[in-house]
Amino acid sequence: MKVNKQICPTNRYKFVSWLVILFLFIFICMTNTPAHAESQNSNQIGLQNAFQKAADAYHVPLSILMSVSYNETRWEGHHGQPSTSGGYGVMHLTESAPSGDLFAKGDKVNKDVGTTSEKSVNTLNQAAKLLGTAPESLKSDTEKNILGGAALLADYQKQITGQLSHDPGKWYSAVAKYSGFADYDTAADFANQVYKTINQGAVRHFSSAGTVQLAAKQIKPNKQNLAHLHLHKRKHGHGDSLKGVDMQNVPALYKAFSDSDGDYGNYDLANRPRDGQEIRYIIIHDSEVSYEGTINTFLQQNYVSAHYVIRSSDGQITKMVDPKNVAWHAGNWYINSHSIGIEHEGYAVEGSTWYSEPMYRASAKLVNYLAKKYDIPLDREHIIGHEEVPGLNPTRQLGMHWDPAAYWDWAHYFKLLGAPFLKSNHSLGSSKRGSIVTINPDYQTNKPETTYNNEPLEPKSANFVYLYTEPDFSAPLLSDPILHPNGNGTTALNDWGDKAVAGRSYFKADQTKDWTAIDFGGQKAWFYNPKGTNTITSSGMLITPKKGADSIPVYGSAYPEAAAYDKFSIPSVGITPIYAMPAGQFYVAEKAVGSDYYYAKLFNAPETYHVVSGNDQYYQISYNHRIAFVKKSDVKVKKPFFY
Repeated sequence: MKVNKQICPTNRYKFVSWLVILFLFIFICMTNTPAHAESQNSNQIGLQNAFQKAADAYHVPLSILMSVSYNETRWEGHHGQPSTSGGYGVMHLTESAPSGDLFAKGDKVNKDVGTTSEKSVNTLNQAAKLLGTAPESLKSDTEKNILGGAALLADYQKQITGQLSHDPGKWYSAVAKYSGFADYDTAADFANQVYKTINQGAVRHFSSAGTVQLAAKQIKPNKQNLAHLHLHKRKHGHGDSLKGVDMQNVPALYKAFSDSDGDYGNYDLANRPRDGQEIRYIIIHDSEVSYEGTINTFLQQNYVSAHYVIRSSDGQITKMVDPKNVAWHAGNWYINSHSIGIEHEGYAVEGSTWYSEPMYRASAKLVNYLAKKYDIPLDREHIIGHEEVPGLNPTRQLGMHWDPAAYWDWAHYFKLLGAPFLKSNHSLGSSKRGSIVTINPDYQTNKPETTYNNEPLEPKSANFVYLYTEPDFSAPLLSDPILHPNGNGTTALNDWGDKAVAGRSYFKADQTKDWTAIDFGGQKAWFYNPKGTNTITSSGMLITPKKGADSIPVYGSAYPEAAAYDKFSIPSVGITPIYAMPAGQFYVAEKAVGSDYYYAKLFNAPETYHVVSGNDQYYQISYNHRIAFVKKSDVKVKKPFFY
């Protein structure tokens, strides 16, 4: 049949009309860019040039300006939205002081909680006045935000010294003043961190704008003018005292709640580690309520506590339970009895808005102090998130918490701890099967699609890689048999079964083109790993089911055998497997530990408490998203090897 290639008048009119509509739609989209998208572009595109322009305009050393910004926000503008402490843009210009007004959200605030290091300076208005512009323009316009930060630094420098200087070392006091802290230790610590960053250099890779970099330069700060700030100096008492960290002591409630001997809270007395309970873990939590709300929760009858709470805005630490005692924080009694819990103010779904640089720094200092005091290894098998704590049985495993979740930057945190994720020095090639790999995606550029309550979340930097059943994006996501016994994994932020998190190590079972497979939760799990960009090679001990066993039980604790309880004439505590490890799979293991159980059932009756030690020994393993335990008698040990 011959086709008429001409368009009839009616069809031609329809065609032209649709074409006009299409051009109008494109024009409207281009001229009505959402505010958050515009802000995101301005936060990243030309950021390096914006710093240089502002430094030149106000005669502030570029290294000072960039490092102040890095230590306030890590050059993240949060799309023009305020931080939890009311700070805007990459220079964190504050509009109001962080207090119960910003944080409480209905929580009852305890008036005894100290606020000595809260920032109270309205730097947004100050900067806008110096620029001669409206404060609102500094919130989303990154160039103006940086100009405002530079103007403030220059103004502080002139107030303190009477002149500007090309020498970055002479800006120490201005930097301390920029921190907004009235406390000497905290303000000086911020300034010290700024100069430390200058000496070490800093770099961030933005997915839409490439790399922003502060080149390392050795600068010695001149601290002589710090006295001009008239900062408050605190007296340091005995016990926990971290230099450069604002720490207070607010003891959690320890009280009998009824006439029943076992009805009490919010923690258990102990004498760790002298009583035989080794402290092996530090658990990183986010609180899901405000700082004040978290503290008040532990001060009331709630059967819950943590050893420390850290504020988002400035990193203030409140100690609530002495580490020698057992706080009720992890949802697993075995882990509780061997761990210290640290609550961080924040909400997992909001993530980086709450996980601030002052919080990261204060938390890292606290963890370093505790790790040294209790001989806890600075690695991801001992410094773990609440989401990595297993349940004591399958039912409990299903309901375990999933904080601090995807937006906690483990790689950055471990750099602050002085234990960065590095490739091992052994010769296992990254393309070889049989090696051990550590998950390590680039946090800044890794922005996987996620959902929550069936709604898509804005793509954000995340700490995990998705796991698939086959080396293909069209394949189903991995399904944890407890979370999804009859279905597939999902993109839900709280679906931990199909996510491998930064810093955790696994046996490399296979490799095909850009995909790597690991043994994970009894399955072969694939993740996208072009040229090894999402992993580093590492070393360690591997365990596998002993010869002849089709599978072995995987537990959520290392409790002793029943006979161990006879010595104290107390009931034995059963131990229920949560998974079965199949033969032929390998898992990274820590050295074997003895089994134990802390028996503490009565209020304020330490004479009745016992540490029950057994003959069984266990290996701790990275089994899936969470740690787990297997009996030493059930496995054989293998060193890393090639197929």
